[in-house]
Amino acid sequence: MPCSLDVVFSAVHVDDRVVFDDGVISGMVEEVGHDEFRVRIIESPSRGGHLGAEKGINLPDTYLPVPLFTAADHPLLRVAAEMADMLSLSFLRHEDDVDLIRQELQRLGAHDLGLILKIETTSAFERLPRILLHAMRSERVGVMIARGDLAVEAGYERLAELQEEMLWLCESAHLPVIWATEVLDQLAKTGQLSRAEVTDAAMSQRAECVMLNKGPHISAAIETLDDILQRMAGHQRKKIPLLRALRSFADV
Repeated sequence: MPCSLDVVFSAVHVDDRVVFDDGVISGMVEEVGHDEFRVRIIESPSRGGHLGAEKGINLPDTYLPVPLFTAADHPLLRVAAEMADMLSLSFLRHEDDVDLIRQELQRLGAHDLGLILKIETTSAFERLPRILLHAMRSERVGVMIARGDLAVEAGYERLAELQEEMLWLCESAHLPVIWATEVLDQLAKTGQLSRAEVTDAAMSQRAECVMLNKGPHISAAIETLDDILQRMAGHQRKKIPLLRALRSFADV
């Protein structure tokens, strides 16, 4: 199968993990050649799985020497500088990435353009305090907990811990947080709501903003989310439980 990022072939090493399609299929690098590498699949759906076109490839153990933005991004940055309210920075890994984009935006005269820091790699999570300190040199900054790629990078069993620590850090920095990836996703796509989705949506009340994915039932997802968040607002304010009087039980 092809990979559109050429630098992968020189960066990957034997025993590095490779994850396809947000964790649906995963494997381990067994052999590395000049322009190809062989992967042994170690996890997949129980009855086998199909890998469709344009699915993501994550390399959690591999350092990819890829800049935050390339020459192809310069025209997009000019458009954003002229027309956008905010700019999302995907797959940043270091506080230097924030400095580079700020310098470029200043060169374009976009001093007030808002920045959304998408935290979706373990390297960005590990350097988050430094990243926030550099980002706060701009007036308009927010953080997105991009839980899809972050879960693939760090492992699903660590996601709850990571997102909890990120909420604490951002609250300390007085920065708004976007809770993202697959919130009420089943409802938006199928019209059917699951118990796990309700709990997940309730947890998102601790952020300032919640991102929903598109789907044919997105209107129902928005209405459901609004109802859940309004109910939860009486119980929790960001990281602070309000311990209000209980009203869920009938009078005895």
